[in-house]
Amino acid sequence: MSRWEDELAELARARGRALVGYAYVLCGDQRLAEDLVQDALVKVFARLRRGTSGEARGGAGVHPLDGGGTSEAYVRRAILTLFLDEHRRTKRWAAARPLVATADRTRGAASGATARADVAAALGRLAPRERACVVLRYLEDLTVPQVAEALGLAQGTVKRYLADATATLRDVLRVADDGTGRTTTTTTGRRAGR
Repeated sequence: MSRWEDELAELARARGRALVGYAYVLCGDQRLAEDLVQDALVKVFARLRRGTSGEARGGAGVHPLDGGGTSEAYVRRAILTLFLDEHRRTKRWAAARPLVATADRTRGAASGATARADVAAALGRLAPRERACVVLRYLEDLTVPQVAEALGLAQGTVKRYLADATATLRDVLRVADDGTGRTTTTTTGRRAGR
Protein backbone atom coordinates (compact mmCIF):
# COMPACT_ATOMS: atom_id res chain seq x y z
CA MET A 1 0.00 0.00 0.00
CA SER A 2 1.12 3.54 -0.66
CA ARG A 3 1.48 6.13 2.07
CA TRP A 4 -1.81 7.84 1.31
CA GLU A 5 -3.68 4.52 1.51
CA ASP A 6 -2.11 3.87 4.91
CA GLU A 7 -3.09 7.35 6.08
CA LEU A 8 -6.66 6.92 4.79
CA ALA A 9 -7.01 3.51 6.47
CA GLU A 10 -5.65 4.84 9.77
CA LEU A 11 -7.89 7.92 9.65
CA ALA A 12 -10.98 5.82 8.94
CA ARG A 13 -10.09 3.33 11.68
CA ALA A 14 -9.07 5.77 14.40
CA ARG A 15 -11.33 8.77 13.76
CA GLY A 16 -14.18 7.38 11.65
CA ARG A 17 -16.73 7.49 14.47
CA ALA A 18 -15.79 11.03 15.44
CA LEU A 19 -16.09 12.17 11.83
CA VAL A 20 -19.53 10.55 11.49
CA GLY A 21 -20.57 12.19 14.78
CA TYR A 22 -19.45 15.58 13.48
CA ALA A 23 -21.38 15.08 10.25
CA TYR A 24 -24.44 13.86 12.19
CA VAL A 25 -24.57 17.03 14.25
CA LEU A 26 -24.53 19.04 11.03
CA CYS A 27 -27.16 17.11 9.08
CA GLY A 28 -29.20 15.28 11.76
CA ASP A 29 -29.42 11.98 9.86
CA GLN A 30 -27.15 8.97 10.50
CA ARG A 31 -27.16 7.68 6.93
CA LEU A 32 -26.59 11.10 5.46
CA ALA A 33 -23.78 11.67 7.97
CA GLU A 34 -22.08 8.45 6.87
CA ASP A 35 -22.48 9.50 3.23
CA LEU A 36 -21.00 12.93 3.98
CA VAL A 37 -17.96 11.35 5.63
CA GLN A 38 -17.45 8.94 2.76
CA ASP A 39 -17.80 11.71 0.17
CA ALA A 40 -15.39 13.91 2.13
CA LEU A 41 -12.81 11.11 2.34
CA VAL A 42 -13.10 10.56 -1.40
CA LYS A 43 -12.81 14.30 -2.06
CA VAL A 44 -9.72 14.70 0.13
CA PHE A 45 -7.88 11.55 -0.95
CA ALA A 46 -8.93 11.38 -4.64
CA ARG A 47 -6.04 13.53 -5.84
CA LEU A 48 -3.59 11.20 -4.19
CA ARG A 49 -4.99 8.20 -6.03
CA ARG A 50 -4.49 9.97 -9.36
CA GLY A 51 -0.83 10.50 -8.49
CA THR A 52 -0.76 14.20 -7.71
CA SER A 53 0.62 13.72 -4.22
CA GLY A 54 3.79 15.22 -2.86
CA GLU A 55 5.49 11.84 -3.33
CA ALA A 56 4.60 11.78 -7.04
CA ARG A 57 6.12 15.24 -7.46
CA GLY A 58 9.16 14.22 -5.45
CA GLY A 59 8.18 16.24 -2.38
CA ALA A 60 7.69 15.15 1.20
CA GLY A 61 4.35 14.66 2.84
CA VAL A 62 1.43 12.38 2.23
CA HIS A 63 -1.13 14.99 1.28
CA PRO A 64 -0.63 17.63 -1.41
CA LEU A 65 -2.20 20.16 0.94
CA ASP A 66 0.33 19.47 3.73
CA GLY A 67 1.05 22.70 5.48
CA GLY A 68 1.22 21.64 9.08
CA GLY A 69 -2.42 20.49 9.29
CA THR A 70 -3.79 17.01 9.53
CA SER A 71 -5.82 14.95 7.11
CA GLU A 72 -8.66 14.95 9.65
CA ALA A 73 -8.86 18.74 9.49
CA TYR A 74 -9.11 18.56 5.69
CA VAL A 75 -11.83 15.91 5.95
CA ARG A 76 -13.81 17.94 8.52
CA ARG A 77 -13.62 20.99 6.26
CA ALA A 78 -14.76 18.85 3.30
CA ILE A 79 -17.72 17.54 5.36
CA LEU A 80 -18.81 21.09 6.17
CA THR A 81 -18.41 22.20 2.55
CA LEU A 82 -20.33 19.20 1.20
CA PHE A 83 -23.15 19.78 3.71
CA LEU A 84 -23.54 23.44 2.74
CA ASP A 85 -23.24 22.67 -0.99
CA GLU A 86 -25.94 20.01 -0.80
CA HIS A 87 -28.29 22.45 0.92
CA ARG A 88 -27.66 25.06 -1.76
CA ARG A 89 -28.43 22.53 -4.50
CA THR A 90 -31.67 21.32 -2.93
CA LYS A 91 -32.89 24.67 -1.59
CA ARG A 92 -34.73 25.72 -4.75
CA TRP A 93 -36.44 22.32 -5.08
CA ALA A 94 -37.77 22.38 -1.52
CA ALA A 95 -40.73 24.53 -2.54
CA ALA A 96 -41.72 22.07 -5.28
CA ARG A 97 -41.46 19.05 -2.99
CA PRO A 98 -44.79 17.66 -1.79
CA LEU A 99 -45.31 18.56 1.83
CA VAL A 100 -46.26 15.90 4.35
CA ALA A 101 -48.23 16.77 7.46
CA THR A 102 -46.24 16.37 10.67
CA ALA A 103 -47.10 16.79 14.30
CA ASP A 104 -46.46 20.37 15.35
CA ARG A 105 -45.42 19.38 18.84
CA THR A 106 -43.75 16.56 20.68
CA ARG A 107 -44.69 15.61 24.19
CA GLY A 108 -42.85 13.22 26.43
CA ALA A 109 -41.09 12.54 29.68
CA ALA A 110 -37.89 14.37 30.43
CA SER A 111 -35.59 11.44 29.67
CA GLY A 112 -32.23 11.46 27.94
CA ALA A 113 -33.69 9.95 24.78
CA THR A 114 -36.50 12.48 24.63
CA ALA A 115 -34.18 15.39 25.28
CA ARG A 116 -31.86 14.12 22.55
CA ALA A 117 -34.78 13.86 20.12
CA ASP A 118 -35.94 17.35 21.07
CA VAL A 119 -32.47 18.80 20.46
CA ALA A 120 -32.22 16.97 17.12
CA ALA A 121 -35.65 18.32 16.12
CA ALA A 122 -34.67 21.83 17.21
CA LEU A 123 -31.40 21.70 15.26
CA GLY A 124 -33.39 20.53 12.25
CA ARG A 125 -35.32 23.80 12.30
CA LEU A 126 -32.20 25.89 11.87
CA ALA A 127 -31.02 27.08 8.48
CA PRO A 128 -27.87 25.24 7.35
CA ARG A 129 -25.55 28.21 7.93
CA GLU A 130 -27.04 28.79 11.40
CA ARG A 131 -26.63 25.09 12.17
CA ALA A 132 -23.04 25.13 10.89
CA CYS A 133 -22.26 28.16 13.07
CA VAL A 134 -23.79 26.48 16.14
CA VAL A 135 -21.88 23.24 15.52
CA LEU A 136 -18.56 24.98 14.93
CA ARG A 137 -18.99 27.39 17.85
CA TYR A 138 -20.41 25.09 20.53
CA LEU A 139 -19.47 21.55 19.48
CA GLU A 140 -16.08 22.23 17.91
CA ASP A 141 -15.48 25.03 20.48
CA LEU A 142 -14.16 27.48 17.92
CA THR A 143 -14.10 31.20 18.57
CA VAL A 144 -16.29 33.54 16.52
CA PRO A 145 -13.30 34.66 14.39
CA GLN A 146 -12.39 31.01 13.74
CA VAL A 147 -15.98 30.19 12.76
CA ALA A 148 -16.04 33.21 10.45
CA GLU A 149 -12.80 32.09 8.81
CA ALA A 150 -13.99 28.48 8.46
CA LEU A 151 -17.23 29.53 6.77
CA GLY A 152 -15.81 32.48 4.85
CA LEU A 153 -18.16 34.94 6.54
CA ALA A 154 -17.76 38.21 8.39
CA GLN A 155 -17.63 37.99 12.17
CA GLY A 156 -20.79 40.10 12.46
CA THR A 157 -22.62 37.66 10.20
CA VAL A 158 -21.52 34.74 12.36
CA LYS A 159 -22.69 36.58 15.49
CA ARG A 160 -26.05 37.24 13.84
CA TYR A 161 -26.43 33.56 12.84
CA LEU A 162 -25.54 32.50 16.38
CA ALA A 163 -27.99 34.97 17.92
CA ASP A 164 -30.80 33.87 15.59
CA ALA A 165 -30.03 30.20 16.17
CA THR A 166 -29.89 30.67 19.94
CA ALA A 167 -33.25 32.45 19.92
CA THR A 168 -34.78 29.69 17.80
CA LEU A 169 -33.33 26.94 19.98
CA ARG A 170 -34.40 28.71 23.17
CA ASP A 171 -37.95 29.11 21.86
CA VAL A 172 -38.18 25.56 20.53
CA LEU A 173 -36.63 23.89 23.58
CA ARG A 174 -38.19 25.96 26.32
CA VAL A 175 -39.97 24.14 29.11
CA ALA A 176 -43.66 24.98 29.42
CA ASP A 177 -46.09 24.29 32.25
CA ASP A 178 -48.93 22.06 31.00
CA GLY A 179 -51.36 23.24 33.70
CA THR A 180 -50.98 20.14 35.92
CA GLY A 181 -47.88 21.28 37.73
CA ARG A 182 -45.70 19.11 35.49
CA THR A 183 -43.37 20.59 32.94
CA THR A 184 -42.99 19.27 29.45
CA THR A 185 -40.53 20.06 26.72
CA THR A 186 -42.07 21.27 23.52
CA THR A 187 -40.49 21.42 20.10
CA THR A 188 -42.61 24.28 18.82
CA GLY A 189 -42.43 26.80 21.61
CA ARG A 190 -46.16 26.34 22.31
CA ARG A 191 -47.67 24.69 25.33
CA ALA A 192 -47.69 20.91 25.09
CA GLY A 193 -51.34 20.58 26.16
CA ARG A 194 -52.80 22.37 23.13
